[in-house]
Amino acid sequence: MDSYKTISAFAEGVFKDKGSKFLAFALPVKTEEDALKFVKQKRKEFFDARHVCWAYMLGTERINYRANDDGEPSGTAGKQILGKINSNELTDIVIVVVRYFGGTLLGTSGLINAYKTAAADALANAQIVEIDVEKKFSIVCNYENLNFVMKIIKDFSLKVLVQKQSLTCEFTVSCKQKFYETAMEKLKTNFNIKITESQNFQN
Repeated sequence: MDSYKTISAFAEGVFKDKGSKFLAFALPVKTEEDALKFVKQKRKEFFDARHVCWAYMLGTERINYRANDDGEPSGTAGKQILGKINSNELTDIVIVVVRYFGGTLLGTSGLINAYKTAAADALANAQIVEIDVEKKFSIVCNYENLNFVMKIIKDFSLKVLVQKQSLTCEFTVSCKQKFYETAMEKLKTNFNIKITESQNFQN
């Protein structure tokens, strides 16, 4: 996977049906801790609401996710919110939908529609962005090979995250996934360069 989609910033949405009001809030997040912190924040902010339902998706592989109905009938809330995240192929996002009960029961189909529509409205008000997946690695070379390394950094648009110079030159760089294999092959043609690979990370 060379890229992934997420939202650029916080966004809100709303849906009303038979007196019930559904307030939706979407936020870009990187960790489960950040996602649950946002849920906790909304619970505190809307302490008088009947339900605070939510779902999140994390990681470029889109396999780390959770959904919560918060007392609504099973599958009518969290699953629907997660469904909107999936239909937009998003990750690194949490969506919280707060419900204020209007006195009239909506039924299963009504709840499914309400949570789905509220989440969709928040996403409609968000800016969806596509971000390149990058990989980080370090390069150590002597001064005789510095020009060789600098040319590769330029040719493959590597981002220099850390640069140290003493007896040797040390770089920590990030490379777009789509250029990674080719850049590595080129670097490895010079046996005087030491390369240490790290884990994938996201911008």
